[in-house]
Order: sequence, then structure tokens, then C-alpha cells
Amino acid sequence: MADIMKNVEEIRNRVILGEYDVKNVHTTDYPGNYPGYDDTWDLQKFQKNFKIDIVSMDESSMEFDMVGIDAAIANSFRRILLAEVPTMAIEKVFIYNNTSIVQDEVLSHRLGLIPIRADPRLFEYRNTVSEEESAEEEGSEIDTIQLQLKIKCSRNPRAVKDSSDPQELYLNHMVYSKDIKWVPIGNQADVFSDTVIGPVHDDILIAQLRPGQELDIIMHCVKGVGKDHAKFSPVATASYRLLPEISLMEHVEGEKAERLKQCFSQGVIGLEDVNGKKVAKVVNSRLDTCSREVLRHDDLKNVVKLARVRDHFIFTVESTGILPPHVLVTEAIKILMTKCRRFLNELDSTDME
Repeated sequence: MADIMKNVEEIRNRVILGEYDVKNVHTTDYPGNYPGYDDTWDLQKFQKNFKIDIVSMDESSMEFDMVGIDAAIANSFRRILLAEVPTMAIEKVFIYNNTSIVQDEVLSHRLGLIPIRADPRLFEYRNTVSEEESAEEEGSEIDTIQLQLKIKCSRNPRAVKDSSDPQELYLNHMVYSKDIKWVPIGNQADVFSDTVIGPVHDDILIAQLRPGQELDIIMHCVKGVGKDHAKFSPVATASYRLLPEISLMEHVEGEKAERLKQCFSQGVIGLEDVNGKKVAKVVNSRLDTCSREVLRHDDLKNVVKLARVRDHFIFTVESTGILPPHVLVTEAIKILMTKCRRFLNELDSTDME
């Protein structure tokens, strides 16, 4: 009985990577999947096992471990980060003059995809109105950011006569996101006096101009979410993977150890000197990409056991720069909590009926 319980526990906790298949793949740990095994969900056990460890973090990216949860919960965080954490993005583009070779529609699309540095938590969602009314509505200081792009290309009077370099011949011939300027609405200049509102990156190329060509554009940024349009998504990528686990089943040394090391990503397998011989050891399974290259070698495929820890997720969040990654993760957690409360309230109201 003890052996059966041990096998079931291994099945629940590990995904085994075989030569031709992947074993113990289950999309959920919902109770009742394993007959004769007590796998009822327990809140105290969950609180004891669940943890979040931040591995690395800077202004643009973050990597953290989320341990002790079901894959469905982990995936909900990923989906919320991609599609439900709000941001500010260019929604309306009013083109008063565009004599460049870029069509109005293409230019509007390019402008809409430029990440705008503005904290969406300080703004309200814009009221939903008809398309005709929306085109005429200017917006207010609580729901709209106004930006302006006004630039004209001209010849450089100081250019060398025989020069053919556009950098020398023309002024303002390259239009970058740094040329977009914030135009405060109402009291925004006072409210955001300590904040720099504008494009996250200054070097995004928008268009190229030649002498006489110009752009005169007003843009309105509003609050939205990624499920409405990708331009509102606050992350460049949000992904997760299961923690790899590599176990050596027997002693490996010499030339065989060298080849074993080459089968894995750099830093996964190391060699240590034991009595003058190089012996293989697992240094850091986390770095493995699970390519299963070792299983191609007949004399090596039985010396290692490849697995992944089912409830240990390695998350990677890369922000577009609108908000720091740790803020995005915090906001995603708040949104999931709100969804849970709404669901519980619906259940309570149903019971009352």
C-alpha cells in the first residue's frame, strides 16, 4: 500500500519526459483523479505549500517562481497579464495635415502601437458612446491624454554642397516618437507635474520626410485592456514553464561524463574531479530547456531521469515599459481576486433565490 501511495504521489508531482512520449500529463489536480488516493483539497495544506520567490527583477523584466498551485491558476495569471491589466494607449488620431508618403491609416496604426508612459490607475475608463459622438468628444482630464505631433522637413542650409547624406541635407527628415509632445488637458499640468507623460521609448521611427512634407496630428489616449486591442497589452511577453528536474541514475565519469555535459544547456551538468577522474553531477536543473538531446544516445539515455515539477512554475514577465513588471503582477493578482469575489457573490445571490 505504501508503494502504491508513493507511486501516486510521484505521478501527481512530476511530469516524466520519455524518449518517445511525456508521461503523467494531467491538466488539473482536481480531487478524484486517482481512485483510492486521498487528494481532497485542503486550505491549510495549500497555505503551507504555496509560495512566491522572486528570482530576478529590474525595470523592464521579472522572473519569479510560483510554487504549490494548479496549472489552471498559473495560466489565469498569464492571461490576465496579457489581456486584462489596463494601460493607456492612443485610440483617436486626428490628422490635420499629412503630406508624407505614409497613408493616414498606416500612420494611425503605427502611432497606436507606440507604448505611452502614463499610470492607468490615475485615469478612468472613457464612457462608451457611439462612433459619431466619440469622434466629436474631446475627452476630459480624468479619462484622456492628449498628444501632439507637429513637424516639418526642410533643407539644411549648412549642408555640404556635394553631400548625398540625408542626415546632412535635411532637417527633421526622420520622425521619431520623441517628437510626440504631451498637451495637458484641464488641470493635468498640476496633477502630473512630477510625471513625464509621453512615449516610453524615444527612438521609435514613425515616418521619413523630405523637404516640404509635414505632419500635423493630435492624438487622444484612453484607458483600455488587451482583450479589446493588443496596443493596450502592458507586457511584451508573459510566459511560464515547469521547473525541470534532472536526476542521475548511476555514476558517470570520464569521456561519458563529457558527452553527458554536452547534451544539456550550459550550466546544467558540471564535472568534478574525484580521484583524478571527471565525474558528472547535476549543478542547476533550472537552466535546462528540456530538449531531451541525451535520449538520442543509447549509452546515456538510461543514466538520467528527466522530469518537470508539476506545481512549480517559473514565470517570466517582460513589461513594455508602461509600468514596472512587479506592479503588473500585483495588478493581475488584484484582478483575479476581484473575479473570485464576483463569482462568490453570484453564488450567494443564487443560494438566496
